[in-house]
Amino acid sequence: MKVLAVNRRARFEYELLERFTAGIALTGSEVKSLRAGSVNLQDGHVVFEGGQGYLVGVHISPYHNAGYAQHDPIRRRKLLLHARELHRLVGKVTEKGLTVVPLAIGLEGNWIKVELGLGRGKKLHDKRETIRQRELDRDAAADLKDHR
Repeated sequence: MKVLAVNRRARFEYELLERFTAGIALTGSEVKSLRAGSVNLQDGHVVFEGGQGYLVGVHISPYHNAGYAQHDPIRRRKLLLHARELHRLVGKVTEKGLTVVPLAIGLEGNWIKVELGLGRGKKLHDKRETIRQRELDRDAAADLKDHR
């Protein structure tokens, strides 16, 4: 998958348990804007209503060459999932207090796909531990570089 945008914040905010890929229903100007890289996934999440999954809170900027046929930047976009996957996710989200967040959006052939992650929100001490581990890894890499 050729990645067009990544949600780095999701990996910090959530402990990711599973990952999966889904299609997404888009308009023509949204596709053009995505290919140009004008998307923000940070506030995005998935809502399940009426037996369907919808991507909410993802901002796809209007395509400047679209003329009068502009799209709403923060509209709900339908996810294209198999019924089996959809039922499994709905069950996990309702029972266990988990949430589904977009991790990345990209091209798979000519299709635009979104990589979703099933995750549980981290507590403040878990976030601090993530920051501490990142700093230790950075220091170790710097020491290894200096040693060479």
